[in-house]
Amino acid sequence: MQQSHLVYIAGPEASQEQAHAIAQQKGLKAPALLKRRGTALGWVSATDKPPTIDVHEAARAWADANAYVLPGFVHNQLGAHQRHIERSLRLMAQVAAGEEVAALFAQPRYIDRTTAQFEMLSAFQDEGDDQEIETVEYDAVEGGEVVGENLWCKASWLSFEEDDASLRFRFSFGMVGYEDVASDPARQRYAARLTEAIFPESAIISQNPRLERWLQTMLNIERPAYVERIIYFNAPNGGAQFHQDVERGHLGVVFAQLHGRSGWLACSKSQLMDAIEAFVTGPENATALIELMPDTDALQQLQQKSAQRSQLNEWLDERDNEPLELLLNRCPGFYRQLIGKGYGYILDPGDVILLPQKSLDECAWHTVFCLDDFPGESLSFAVRSVCY
Repeated sequence: MQQSHLVYIAGPEASQEQAHAIAQQKGLKAPALLKRRGTALGWVSATDKPPTIDVHEAARAWADANAYVLPGFVHNQLGAHQRHIERSLRLMAQVAAGEEVAALFAQPRYIDRTTAQFEMLSAFQDEGDDQEIETVEYDAVEGGEVVGENLWCKASWLSFEEDDASLRFRFSFGMVGYEDVASDPARQRYAARLTEAIFPESAIISQNPRLERWLQTMLNIERPAYVERIIYFNAPNGGAQFHQDVERGHLGVVFAQLHGRSGWLACSKSQLMDAIEAFVTGPENATALIELMPDTDALQQLQQKSAQRSQLNEWLDERDNEPLELLLNRCPGFYRQLIGKGYGYILDPGDVILLPQKSLDECAWHTVFCLDDFPGESLSFAVRSVCY
């Protein structure tokens, strides 16, 4: 497994001054607080020496459903796209302030890049999705003919917290949640092109020969295709809770940090289950669990499920699971344990993390934090073997 460079230096009760003093004493970089949606989980810091990378080691990590970090892998491409990144950050701020996405996409800087390939059809908000901001629909056109129907860009909040401005722009097609997008690679290709027309910095991943060669070797495929693309803007107090990104036909996810820093915990589902079992059964964690779950029924349910590996495995795949949600996203002691096992990372601009997503049982679970007092930008693209 790749050696993590992240260190848990203090609990959330420590002050910033105390955390800085501990980091300095240990010879570490300036500390950052892992805080998301009002819950602080601890102070972390990193060593000066980033992890080394090796494509064969990365292939072994991928086969074991472990995340793998490529520090500085796309750093040289950031300069050429700095203007696009700055404009995208302004776009995010405008949307967060309440401006309509379709109206922004109708501005010359976007229309000039989309008109030749795409026709904007409509914009709407799904009343059944409380996190959706706006969806903008397009058709792909060539020579005056429609060649790809019902492509869309969906802007959504990442949480319901009023003080979390984190949002994302997701590109796909068809009916959300009902259509197997992996079965239509042609429309996946057009949705990918739409992403690049609106966010040209997408080329940092999709037009990167070095990354393509790396993935060809690592995954033993002829050529990677980058599909189901998401542009993330993680803001202070925001980020993604623990989850996986498994989707049929996809091999995994390539995530690149373009602006700002993000804190990560990432491990295989098997490793996550091991960690849950160890934490729940550890007598030293009894007080922390009672404080986390004063509802004794919830705690007993967590203890019972954790004692049965097969039940815990199935339980992780369920949605709206409060006992696990509390442990995975709101327990400082659990984060200390995960980071101590080497599952923590900090991504700086230009860093890439690879997240295998083979199946529900063989996938990298992960959670993300914004580490700055300003929003960052990142790319999260699914990878499949090219078939068109």
